[in-house]
Amino acid sequence: MPAVITFAFDPLLHIGDNTVRIETIALGLVLFAGLLLLARIGQLTPAPGPYVPAPTLELGDLPFLVLGAVPGAVLGGRLDYVLVHLDYYASHASSIVDPGQGALGLGLAVPGAILGAATIARLIGAPLERWLHAAVLPTLFVLAAAKLAGVLAASGQGAPSDAAWATAYLGDGPWDSLAAFIPSHPSQVYEAILATAILVILGLTLRAGAFARRDGSALFVGLALWAVARLIVATTWRDATVVGALRAEQVVLLGVVAGCAVTLRRLRAR
Repeated sequence: MPAVITFAFDPLLHIGDNTVRIETIALGLVLFAGLLLLARIGQLTPAPGPYVPAPTLELGDLPFLVLGAVPGAVLGGRLDYVLVHLDYYASHASSIVDPGQGALGLGLAVPGAILGAATIARLIGAPLERWLHAAVLPTLFVLAAAKLAGVLAASGQGAPSDAAWATAYLGDGPWDSLAAFIPSHPSQVYEAILATAILVILGLTLRAGAFARRDGSALFVGLALWAVARLIVATTWRDATVVGALRAEQVVLLGVVAGCAVTLRRLRAR
């Protein structure tokens, strides 16, 4: 076996007769931290209106926005998974709505969460554009940290590799990737690093005074950059190509980038 980074730990936390994945706990903490960050930024973001000084965003809107974001993320994630595995679902249509079969895809889960939150914001009269502006850094933080948490369960392992930084998982697991003992690209780490870089760049850009209109365009710029980063990382995945050299998720991500470009154009036209 070539020199690789090996992990040999129990990915399950044992509590009496019950077990829970350490990754699940980490993801819960990441989401909670992301919500706290969003709440804090909301407290610093002025609400639209004629008042001087302007009041900040109403934190009472946040639970309702989350209420819309969660089902939006689930529906978008499921659509992503179905599109990526369209060859299977074309002949097993009933499995599309079976929660016990398959999983969720991340490429459309994020846009789905945004659309879900936007729908609720319109219903309750919340300042959608300001909340979208406030959400850009928390969203990128969650995407980066959640991918890094995938290391705790071998989630998102890439194709086999003989690189010195390839990772292999020993022991019984259970691991999320098949044949996790084979040295492979740590694709989840690649994505976490790129998402962190986007987070830092956009953070510095916002601090410098960019996106002063606070119309939500910063979030769609961040989403487009993340989609491009994920598209690049996908070249190290194990998935088969479906259109030329592109994998199915890469085709979906190109759609996300196009959607962001159209949205940004409309926001600028306003």
